[in-house]
Amino acid sequence: MAALRTIIVAGAGIGGLTTSLALAKLGFRIIVLEKAEHLEEAGAGLQLSPNASRVLLDLGLGPRLSRAVTPDSICLMSARNGGEISRLPLDRINSAAGAPYLVIHRADLQTALREEVESRSNIELRLGCQFEDVSPHAKGLTVVQRSGTSRQEELAVALIGADGIWSTVRNHLLPDVQPLFSGLIAWRGTLDTKQLPREYTSRRVQLWMGPHAHLVAYPISAARQINVVAVVPGQWNRPGWSEPGDLNEIKSAFAAAGWHAIPRMLIGAVDGWRKWALFTLPNRGPWTGDGVALLGDAAHAMLPFAAQGAGMAIEDAAVLAKCIAARSDESPAGFSAALQSYGRVRRRRVKMVQRSARQAGRIYHLAGPLALARDLVIKAMGPQRMLARQNWIYDWRP
Repeated sequence: MAALRTIIVAGAGIGGLTTSLALAKLGFRIIVLEKAEHLEEAGAGLQLSPNASRVLLDLGLGPRLSRAVTPDSICLMSARNGGEISRLPLDRINSAAGAPYLVIHRADLQTALREEVESRSNIELRLGCQFEDVSPHAKGLTVVQRSGTSRQEELAVALIGADGIWSTVRNHLLPDVQPLFSGLIAWRGTLDTKQLPREYTSRRVQLWMGPHAHLVAYPISAARQINVVAVVPGQWNRPGWSEPGDLNEIKSAFAAAGWHAIPRMLIGAVDGWRKWALFTLPNRGPWTGDGVALLGDAAHAMLPFAAQGAGMAIEDAAVLAKCIAARSDESPAGFSAALQSYGRVRRRRVKMVQRSARQAGRIYHLAGPLALARDLVIKAMGPQRMLARQNWIYDWRP
């Protein structure tokens, strides 16, 4: 197939695989480069609000998401007394948005995306193959890729960098933009639902808010497991997202802060903890240039407090495909204009979501009288007004 119909995607994570499906739907030949020899079946759970699940359903992923769970509510919990501050029902959100709020294990979503990719004849997934360099030419781009000691050149009309926060593509495009450590560490683990009393295993998202930390728990894997994520301050800032964590360390952090017995019970029930330092990217520099575009964490890694990291990458994929579909011609200039349009469209919304996540984190981690005031305000607002504050995120459509 001609180079003018080939688009290369660097990275086979959620953003990269979603992008490959969205672009393949337009009839392009897609080559996905992934440096890992195998796609790891690991990672934390994910919350996919309707703005993200809608895109996946439109791409035909519905039948492959059978292990996703549709929670009935989001429960805001007090780490001080163990009580429920407010319960936000999700049925109206799902009905109004026309798409479900889902919680799913990252491995289950990646498996669903990979299986859908492998079913498409115009997508080639190259594992153990890493992006190395790119240069423009008269008909588009020459993309250099490396597999082991061998190097290969591929002609393409565009390169999409979906290779995560430590993106090699971004280093080529924006070498001065580097990840910044947030001072926070996320711990994640899972436990079998049979390990807990029934009242703790219902189909709900629990958000426990406490002094300088918070904890989220929800069912995944067809409700057979509970995903637990705890975010605490710390100095450990090694790159990566799946380092072993010491149970005694995370237990001590929550015990010392005086957390209630219920969230501490959840923490103690997790068999094996993994941790990753939370990094963000400074919001500067273009996301596109010379037929190259950045997407997901490679462009705008954010804090997880709005539960929209994966959602923003999925939205990016949908908007990128829409902009490419609307391009004026098939020339390299036409594709570059489409990529620039994508960057302009996405930047404002992503910036708003990043700001919302930072604000949420500050609210979650309040202590003392400020935490008490927060809880009183949440109770006074009521569930419907609390949910309405999220409409601008959930109601989004490409």
